Amino acid sequence: MKIDSIGFVGTGAITVAMVRGVLTEPAYASAIHVSPRSAHIAATLADEFAAVRIAKDNQDVVERSDMVFLAIRPQVAEEVVRALSFRDGQMVVSLIAATERQALVEWIGADVHLVQAIPLPFVAGRQGVTAIYPPDTALAALFDALGTAVQCQSRKEYDLLAAASAMMSTYFGIMEQVAVWLERSGLEKAKGQAYIAPLFASLAQKANSPGNEPFSALSREFATKGGLNEQVLSDFEKKGGVAALTAALDGVLARIEGKN
Repeated sequence: MKIDSIGFVGTGAITVAMVRGVLTEPAYASAIHVSPRSAHIAATLADEFAAVRIAKDNQDVVERSDMVFLAIRPQVAEEVVRALSFRDGQMVVSLIAATERQALVEWIGADVHLVQAIPLPFVAGRQGVTAIYPPDTALAALFDALGTAVQCQSRKEYDLLAAASAMMSTYFGIMEQVAVWLERSGLEKAKGQAYIAPLFASLAQKANSPGNEPFSALSREFATKGGLNEQVLSDFEKKGGVAALTAALDGVLARIEGKN
């Protein structure tokens, strides 16, 4: 599958990741139009890929693109989107976090084909998992090319996956806390990081291996009875780790659903 023309309104980190993923050979787009607002980023992408064109402005992006990605911060989304004129039937993909679909429809003001998606930075290396809603064959094919697409059948499913994606910083935060503890306990920081990073990578690879073994089963497998892993897991559960994590996810979901 190759799309004739893709456009990005907004030139931040996710736009950069998607452009690099889409245009790595074999490329999945003939041309990509990017906003000029972040001039340095736009120029870098144009220098890196011949297929990248820097548009005159956001409206130029919309007019030149078959598939338009709205990759803008939620704080400025309404102002930016309301200023644009879209074509009826145009494919518009919103990457705007924590934004209700009905609000997007009102801001766009045209009968577009609207899909929401949550691409993660790993799409740059075609290893990202991306939730999309509602299901869309063409967009799923694009994100499958950039890793894996998960097509959500309901807004609730999409919101839940959006909440789960908020775990990325915490994942690295746990690694950092272990590395800090190691350094404080006498291990050189570089050695701690050199050990922790591949350890966590191996665990993630195990969880993603064929067979779809439940996480609970993997936890039991790695927690030998009476062993060190079991001790840490037990302390995590008894001393509020699970409660804190559950509360954090509940809070994120409430924010996504506009409840706080």
